[in-house]
Amino acid sequence: MSKIKYYYDTETCKYERIKVKKRDVVINALGFLSLALMLSVGIIVVLGQYFDSPKEAALKEENSELKLYYDLMKDQVDGMDAMLDVLQEKDDNVYRVVFEAEPIPETVREAGTGGALRYRELLESDMENKSLVVSALEKIDNVKKKMYIQTKSYDEIMALALDKERLYSSMPAIQPVSNKDLRRFSSGFGYRTDPIFKVKRMHYGADFSAEQGTPIYATGDGVVSKTISSTIGYGKHIIIDHGFGYETLYGHMSRFAVRPGQKVKRGEVIGYVGNSGKSTAPHLHYEVHINGVAKDPVNYFFKDLNAAEYEEILRLSSIENQSLGSYSYR
Repeated sequence: MSKIKYYYDTETCKYERIKVKKRDVVINALGFLSLALMLSVGIIVVLGQYFDSPKEAALKEENSELKLYYDLMKDQVDGMDAMLDVLQEKDDNVYRVVFEAEPIPETVREAGTGGALRYRELLESDMENKSLVVSALEKIDNVKKKMYIQTKSYDEIMALALDKERLYSSMPAIQPVSNKDLRRFSSGFGYRTDPIFKVKRMHYGADFSAEQGTPIYATGDGVVSKTISSTIGYGKHIIIDHGFGYETLYGHMSRFAVRPGQKVKRGEVIGYVGNSGKSTAPHLHYEVHINGVAKDPVNYFFKDLNAAEYEEILRLSSIENQSLGSYSYR
């Protein structure tokens, strides 16, 4: 029940009842509400400056956790990048040196992946931590690019390794006849006295004196490209193509043990010593060619000789004696 209020009227000397108009009630109520609203807004603003709402507190905690995970991820990416740098260093200075390959240029390894244009939409967004996100994505892209280049490099190294293995198997690396005591080596590479014309002429191979029928061995893996029978020059002789620019020639044979197109392995018997062609005694004339140029065969006897034996065969090769056959370089 509302309280009734009165006032004293001096003219009538009576207490008169106070009558409140509805308009006044409404104005008073609106004034009170406005004041209350202003006070509330002020309190909320003041509290907002010093205290977080539950939602804000939850978001800040979530952002803190995300920042922690970002730092952990960044450390891992940096570790991967450092590991890739070590692999690149070994690749350029060890693996590629061993296999005689050119290092990958630094400009290729450090080439960009698109720069700011790649992340334009992200940079133009309203995301609060977009710089952190872009930085992480750039780092990851850089690591991915390095990994791709390194993978391609290892593919190339693997191919070179396989070629290197085939090269070592194909390279002429043993003596073409059994010559453990080195007594069969009779004449080396260089100017020697021609046994027929008695003048010094270039001798493009090495002579091994041996009895007729002595086995002759392929000095490296390859394919028999020619078996030639002639009454002059090298007489019965075989040419083997070893690949990688290597060829070997075996002259003055008595008979063949292989045919053209046949694949042979190092140490496989390909024929037998004879005295065919322009030969003055049973022997094998042996030549090594690299890209069509005759080379000193003694430089390729390293696989079946120790250091002392190699020194001795070098000494024997340097003696300017008479060759056992007469012919010109083919």
